[in-house]
Amino acid sequence: MAQMKPMPTTGAGPLADSFGRRISYLRLSVTDRCDFRCRYCMSERMQFLPKREILTLEELAALADAFIARGIRRIRLTGGEPLVRRGIEDLVRTIGRRIGDGLDELTITTNGSQLRRQAGALADAGVRRINVSLDSLDPERFGFITRGGDLPVVLDGIAAAREAGIAVKINMVALKDLNEAEIVPMLRWCAAEGHDLTLIETMPLGEIEDDRTDRYLPLDGVRRDLEQQFTLSPLNYRTGGPARYFLVEELDARLGLITPLTNNFCDGCNRVRVTATGQIYMCLGHEDRLDLRRALREGAPGEIDALLDRAMRMKPERHAFRIDAPGAAPAVSRHMSVTGG
Repeated sequence: MAQMKPMPTTGAGPLADSFGRRISYLRLSVTDRCDFRCRYCMSERMQFLPKREILTLEELAALADAFIARGIRRIRLTGGEPLVRRGIEDLVRTIGRRIGDGLDELTITTNGSQLRRQAGALADAGVRRINVSLDSLDPERFGFITRGGDLPVVLDGIAAAREAGIAVKINMVALKDLNEAEIVPMLRWCAAEGHDLTLIETMPLGEIEDDRTDRYLPLDGVRRDLEQQFTLSPLNYRTGGPARYFLVEELDARLGLITPLTNNFCDGCNRVRVTATGQIYMCLGHEDRLDLRRALREGAPGEIDALLDRAMRMKPERHAFRIDAPGAAPAVSRHMSVTGG
């Protein structure tokens, strides 16, 4: 991968928003494309962005450096499906060189379909932990949710990651009347395999064919149900994201809950997201954004820093998600695959 000339910085300090929250975590999308079409995430016939609008690998690496210079300590590469991006291993290697040099951790969220091919390169580049989206262990149900995903391929990819020395956390979107009966089996499977499990409430992002209110499963109720079978002890463990973790005593397993709707987690938000087109979103649940791509390609020295300072002033106190009104429009019009997970 060719190297961009390092961008001059203004020497500005670490990023902090107007509510006193230190921003230390960047979710950087490398593509809006995905080889799955998960029902809660995107439409079956998605219109993907023209490739000319997508940042080059060099531009993505330059942005990562700019954020590290402003105190970002963790970077998660997302998509779409990041591992379908051509040359992704070069980008991971380039950013991975900053681990120990301003960056504490580089992680990836993936659907697992490309892991058998990429796991070794990820580990060699310094990736020690990944999140794999896995909403069912039933091949037929998995294929239905993902619109065509191949469960054995994903499970083989997870095995490849473990073989390469990468810790795997399973992300499971809890879906009423679809996979809710699999939550306990998934928890037991993760415990047996040595994976953490995080349950996630579905979020109103983008127009999809399904009605999210039909599939919305509040996790406060799931937690109460789990406590009928297991002892859940709160943990202080954090991975940089919004999950709150519990030790499942009987299984000696770690369970995370991400609850944007039943238990707002915004007070501790430490994140911003940058899309594959270089748009910075200060909040997943708002439309406000700033264009870093233009500054990358045409801006004067220091313009990226100025935009990041402006972004901190614009970051809202909390998201605007609601899902309790049947037929209501999504909180934001863009799909999750556009913003990045």
